[in-house]
Amino acid sequence: MALLMDPGAEPLTESEQADLAGIAAIKESAAREYKEQGNQFVRMGRKHYAEAVSCYTKAIAQMEPLSSLDSAAAADASVLFANRAHVNLLLGNHRRALDDAEQAIRLSPSNVKAYYRAVKTALALDLLPDAASFCRRGLEQDPASDEFKKLLSQVDAKLIEQDRQRAKVAQAIAAAKDLAAAMEKRGVKLGKATYQELTGVKKPKLDKQGVLHWPVLLLYPEAMSSDFIEDFPDTDTFSPHLDVISFSNSSPPLPWDENHAYTRDAVELYYQVSFDEPLSKSEVLRYLLEGTVDPKALPDNLLDGEGEELDSSKSNTITSSSEGSSKWIIVKEGKTLQEVLQNKDYIVPAIPVFFVVSRKSTFYKDFKAGHWSLP
Repeated sequence: MALLMDPGAEPLTESEQADLAGIAAIKESAAREYKEQGNQFVRMGRKHYAEAVSCYTKAIAQMEPLSSLDSAAAADASVLFANRAHVNLLLGNHRRALDDAEQAIRLSPSNVKAYYRAVKTALALDLLPDAASFCRRGLEQDPASDEFKKLLSQVDAKLIEQDRQRAKVAQAIAAAKDLAAAMEKRGVKLGKATYQELTGVKKPKLDKQGVLHWPVLLLYPEAMSSDFIEDFPDTDTFSPHLDVISFSNSSPPLPWDENHAYTRDAVELYYQVSFDEPLSKSEVLRYLLEGTVDPKALPDNLLDGEGEELDSSKSNTITSSSEGSSKWIIVKEGKTLQEVLQNKDYIVPAIPVFFVVSRKSTFYKDFKAGHWSLP
């Protein structure tokens, strides 16, 4: 009997040949029946899609092994795989749908529907070059297909946009790396952002001459008020910027400065030493790229890096009595911003922040004595 034959053995007798023909007919009939049931489940709607997939899978099982099918049987199997790809596509099982569509194409390279399902699933998976290839191969089988022509136009448009986005990301990464390199060359250390509620997400910029232009925040701790300098080249000293803000006797006092203590000759600038670790190179790049490109578009190896150690400094400091053990270091107006930011004990909180106090104010004594700390 044919059922007792060894796998791969050739039938020798007419009886064995008849048995094998009968088995093949039964399996072929079962495959047709499962296929029709699958088609009916598809017509019945989404609630029955899983049953349709099951039926197509059973139909395919009747035709295995696929490698031994003749051209007619292979064409039938290709239809089954294309049908299952269609249902998987409708279910959102895109990877399974693409696998089925590709198998359908392998079994029958002339199966137009298989190319169509392959295009749709490749698009869903954002595999645009693959989608374009399937479109072109589909057009080879059906040159007059408006559907393939329309899909190919959509894919080409997406590829152009993808290239544009990649160029934009590459440009943003290059600019961020140049900016980070300029900071590293200067010895500037970035820390976690503070006071963004006052400044937003302003970032430094590097001009063609290699000058860093910083947004700078000035805080008046006596009243927790602020001024914002949007463009402070790091080659500038502090004096001209304070002149622009103007603390002259002829100018009206700041709204909260009732005694007009904050005059040009009386104000002093300080920065706060942070005892936190500076950002690592990868964190600096992440910060500089924030808001410019989609994080998902960044290459996986872009943000690899290690943090650096924070060096301490023995500058002229005022030590606060707060539990945070913060330090306040006076800034000489004649120094450039770059010189100040290069101080080993200054970790820039994303953008430079300086505290303005007046020697004429009663608050100044508390500040000097270390009796004040950030709220």
